[in-house]
Amino acid sequence: MNRTPDPIITIESVSKSYGGVEALSEICVDILPGEVHGLCGENGAGKSTLIKCLTGVIPPETGKITVDGTPLRHGDIHAAELAGIAVIYQESTAFLDLDLVDNLFVGREIKKFGWLDRRAMEKRALAVMQRLDFTLDLHTPLREFSIAQRQMVEMARACLRDCRLLIMDEPTASLSSRETKTLLGLVTQLRAAGVSVLYVSHRLEEIFQLCDRVTVFRDGKLVATTPIEQLNRDQLIGQMVGREVDVLTRHKEHTERTDKIRAKITGLCSRGRFSKISFEVRSGEILGIGGLVGAGRSELARAIFGVDRYDDGEIQIDGITLKKGSIQSAIEAGIAMVPEDRQHQGLILPMSVSENLSLTILAELTKYRLLHHDREAERVQSLMQHLAVKAANAKMEAASLSGGNQQKVVLGKWLATKPKLLILDEPTRGVDVAAKAEIHRLIRDLTEAGMATLIMTSDLPELITLSDRIEVMCEGEIAGQLEGGTATEEQVMRLAFPRGEAQRT
Repeated sequence: MNRTPDPIITIESVSKSYGGVEALSEICVDILPGEVHGLCGENGAGKSTLIKCLTGVIPPETGKITVDGTPLRHGDIHAAELAGIAVIYQESTAFLDLDLVDNLFVGREIKKFGWLDRRAMEKRALAVMQRLDFTLDLHTPLREFSIAQRQMVEMARACLRDCRLLIMDEPTASLSSRETKTLLGLVTQLRAAGVSVLYVSHRLEEIFQLCDRVTVFRDGKLVATTPIEQLNRDQLIGQMVGREVDVLTRHKEHTERTDKIRAKITGLCSRGRFSKISFEVRSGEILGIGGLVGAGRSELARAIFGVDRYDDGEIQIDGITLKKGSIQSAIEAGIAMVPEDRQHQGLILPMSVSENLSLTILAELTKYRLLHHDREAERVQSLMQHLAVKAANAKMEAASLSGGNQQKVVLGKWLATKPKLLILDEPTRGVDVAAKAEIHRLIRDLTEAGMATLIMTSDLPELITLSDRIEVMCEGEIAGQLEGGTATEEQVMRLAFPRGEAQRT
């Protein structure tokens, strides 16, 4: 008879509250050696709070955490690292002005005779990147990398440490299918090497593919810990949300497109990023932009919104040509954009939910240069209810919200402007199934009311489900167009891969 091994990590009766809101309540979980342990729950269920307790970022108010039976010192990041706990966060913790090598070894630099041994660090950096099958320049500042590429660096940094428990918080949220496949292979390698993995993901197919057991939180409380073979998808969703959820597995019922061209992009070129981009988006239409990470999707979105200048081409909204590289011109023309990087580009984290939501409509809420607070409170409350933002109150800092609720605030901030063209770059990255369904329904409702929508996403089911038409980018150019209602994931990927590589796959 096989004896169950002793847990490597034991979490006993851990509780934590924020401003009277109970984030964790009497949580009890254990993690076994060499186990991939899934952690699921809606945004705000308490997953991120537990991760912070495990890694020493915050101390729990009650309970204890032990590693191999030895109590872990609470609120001590260094103690957690010495115990062999490493983490890959959903939002990159990279130092944007340092290059890849410096980011990998920050705080753990290799020295020789008291000086930094750059050659040794570069050699180890190259080895770990090759092991992970990541191709990134070692000397490029991370500010120039995409969100997905920064996430790759986070993975490489964790792999350089001899960790016993690796916590992965939505590790594939920004990755294409190719990078996701590499990551899932890495998890399998870690399990074979005896490393335990706490895998936090809203992508349920990954939970069922990887995990041995799965723990579900709801509203800060433990619902269940169950061997994965005893669960199916519907049962897991039921545990997470406590109600039936339309997870949008079917194709949308496509609305009749109007003949009104809302946005027209003609011959858009940006040296080294994208070239010869031309397409139209009609009123009441969702146009999806697919492609691999690095294909130029985010760069195209930034150019249309005026964040980055482009070298050639033209952008028109309702027949009016926009000024190059001008966000103000884009906003005045009726363009709104929800960026991929919500924490650095979408929100001002130290400001309140209310202040973030009203940023784009201050002119409407101001009279004689004074903010009309009652009007602001009314608009903010309406947006929070419409988007189902979970927050104790509108005065909470945006930084204190879960990732999914932060995304809703970014979306609400721009919806307040009643845009003609809404650009969504990875709109449901790191968002749970219920919040994802809410965002999808909101996008459809707004589009059916006449808004034009441009959506860039690495989530192929989302791309196919939401889009009326799909333009697939490959190496900075449009490789082909598909109909959203009939497109398949295979068709998208064949267009997304470079021609030679597609033939090999």
